[in-house]
Amino acid sequence: MLYQRSSALFEEAQKVIPGGVNSPVRAFKAVGGTPIFVTHAKGAYLYDVDGNKLLDYINSWGPMILGHAYPKVLAAVISKAEKGTSFGMPTEIETEIAALAVSMVPGIEKIRFVNSGTEACMSAIRLARGFTGRDKFIKFAGCYHGHSDSFLIQAGSGAVTFGAPNSPGVTKGTAKDTLLARYNDLDQVREMISQNEGEIAAIIIEPVAGNMGCIPPSSGFLEGLRTLCDEYGILLIFDEVMTGFRLAKGGAQEYYGVPADIVTFGKIIGGGLPVGAFAARKEIMNYLAPEGPVYQAGTLSGNPLAMAAGLAMLSELDQQPSIYHSINHKTEYLHNGLESVFLKKGIPVHINRVGSMISVHFTEKNVIDFETAAMAAQGASFNRFFHGMLNNGIYLPPSAYESWFICDALTITDIDRTIDSCEQVVKRW
Repeated sequence: MLYQRSSALFEEAQKVIPGGVNSPVRAFKAVGGTPIFVTHAKGAYLYDVDGNKLLDYINSWGPMILGHAYPKVLAAVISKAEKGTSFGMPTEIETEIAALAVSMVPGIEKIRFVNSGTEACMSAIRLARGFTGRDKFIKFAGCYHGHSDSFLIQAGSGAVTFGAPNSPGVTKGTAKDTLLARYNDLDQVREMISQNEGEIAAIIIEPVAGNMGCIPPSSGFLEGLRTLCDEYGILLIFDEVMTGFRLAKGGAQEYYGVPADIVTFGKIIGGGLPVGAFAARKEIMNYLAPEGPVYQAGTLSGNPLAMAAGLAMLSELDQQPSIYHSINHKTEYLHNGLESVFLKKGIPVHINRVGSMISVHFTEKNVIDFETAAMAAQGASFNRFFHGMLNNGIYLPPSAYESWFICDALTITDIDRTIDSCEQVVKRW
């Protein structure tokens, strides 16, 4: 496929936008080549400025669970836009979507809407600190909770360690209250709590990691975290920006049967528009201003366009639970087809899948945490695979560290085409 127009646009963008993009993964740094500029999308397909039609496996990094330009979501946004796009005042639709979200997700009684997943996670940590009166929290290497300073921390040496900043601009003072643990390592978490007893406000985790590829929790891991949090008075925060309303109507809490104290949302809850949210039981949420002492605010929070898109999306998922069976079946079908192709060719891969999230890791070993994901990402295999599939009109996440997201607009015919393309690519391996 030709991408001459995209290349020209990228050159122009770099003159006025840092790196030519407004979010780093879009720059194709991880895979090489030139990012693709999109004109529009419909269903399971993207259309770019060079006239190419691409089968989409990122779906705006998750929110397009029903496919691009879903008619009911579009209609809701257009109707709302005709009445004004922002007021900075309460609107009835905020209460409508809040009530629906609370009815769908177990264990939450109140919800606060914000403008991004980053803002939701940042606010959840502040709320946990305010509620518990403690400063420290545990996060897991490879889990991404947005670009707030507290979360941009890399692991240090040793099993029990304070974090160190891994982005300039993040101070050591901020980093000292962030403890880094290995994903799926319950013993390390237990040791960290023992070493910092009475100081930890929260444990925040992606219940299914989506930023080191798709990595599921090992058996008993989430349950073990819940037990530790109960024992030591720590709040368990599920970052469900990716998994919320995707794994099930009630997200990972419903899927795994493990309750969290605070849950953060994004992606699907806005129907593709910029939005985030965090939620918990009343006694925690009542600590938020204006009811409580923990301050959080946003001029565009509860924006009517985002609320309309989110309400339309959640209503569809609430009224058609068969959608989850459909997308999970399609993802399983894709998994089996790709795995068969790689096995026949003798190319070692490990494919992780949970619900409609999936990722291909070029390794013989199980990928269970950031370290094993990083080892699998070494070498040129994923980059070759990415560009081979792209040349066949299949758009995958341009990084080995990202989950793929399946939408319900994807057909079995589309998946068969994807599997056939994979076979063509590995024949040239």
